[in-house]
Amino acid sequence: MSKHKQIKPGSLRNKVNREELRERIKNDPTPRTTISFYRYVNLASLATMRDQLWIEWNQLGVLGRIYLAAEGINAQLSVPTQNLEKFRNHVNTYAFIKHVPFKIAVEDDGKSFIKLDIKVRKKIVADGLNDASFDTTNVGNHLTAHEFNTLLENPETVCIDMRNNYESRIGHFNGAVCPDVETFRDELPRSLEILEQKNPSKDKPVILYCTGGIRCEKASAYLKHNGYRNVGQLHGGIIDYAHQIKREGLENKFQGKNFVFDERDAESISHEVISNCDQCDQTCDSYVNCGNRICNVLFIQCQACAKKLNACCSEDCKNFSLIPEDEQKKMRQGKKGSARYKEPKQGSCS
Repeated sequence: MSKHKQIKPGSLRNKVNREELRERIKNDPTPRTTISFYRYVNLASLATMRDQLWIEWNQLGVLGRIYLAAEGINAQLSVPTQNLEKFRNHVNTYAFIKHVPFKIAVEDDGKSFIKLDIKVRKKIVADGLNDASFDTTNVGNHLTAHEFNTLLENPETVCIDMRNNYESRIGHFNGAVCPDVETFRDELPRSLEILEQKNPSKDKPVILYCTGGIRCEKASAYLKHNGYRNVGQLHGGIIDYAHQIKREGLENKFQGKNFVFDERDAESISHEVISNCDQCDQTCDSYVNCGNRICNVLFIQCQACAKKLNACCSEDCKNFSLIPEDEQKKMRQGKKGSARYKEPKQGSCS
């Protein structure tokens, strides 16, 4: 690591308001590449590392959301395309992320993130597990897209979507079981309940998938700890699956969109639309946050309903959104939107 002047831990952050940041990135013509990566590895001196990375990545024009924890790193970010090779070389100077695989976005308008945000967390993915109670390194078999497709065709295979219900609602693999849960913490015990019904012998093939692979690393080890002997996981997740099937000319067994946790909301993996508008039930797969920022609920809304309700989830929120901004600010004091998920009218998976 290079040396820098003494800095108060955690003081390095963007201090511009989100509206201005969104406007900046919207008008910035710089080509950017959206990538993600993770690695489970033992880390120490997290506050120092956090500030060091913030300084160096900010200099390279990196924007994104990065979590550091004693168990590793989870990063979703965008880099000016002209600096991508420099960023790769810089990452390789750190032993703990040297040669970490980059997962490149399937659809990318260069507007995926508006600021650089690096946070120290207890875990890089909130799972509610006591890691000391099982071997987290005893993970399932890493499957290529071809291997995953082959197992999907096996009628004995149990395929579980390890993402939240609002993610699987707009896209999932054919035949996958999509648990009706809103957090990964709830997903793990629910997966055991599903397998107790579908795989009581614990010998049938179990395959898992998620966005980029990180949730499956912990989930596969958890299932193996609970006695399931034939566990596999889609290596690189849905993101890398999309690249592999295109590169190798494989059949695409994923229907719809892949939900992503950035300004893009989702990226198309197939042309199918498998969900409906929460307000009129018309075919639609566009997620939005309510235009009333106090509400901020996440829901699916078609263009016609967005026009009718001023991009809001209800008449009450529409009426609030039409109040002059200065008055809204006074009314919003002490209140904060939660970006919570709105319960769909229809089921998410078949």
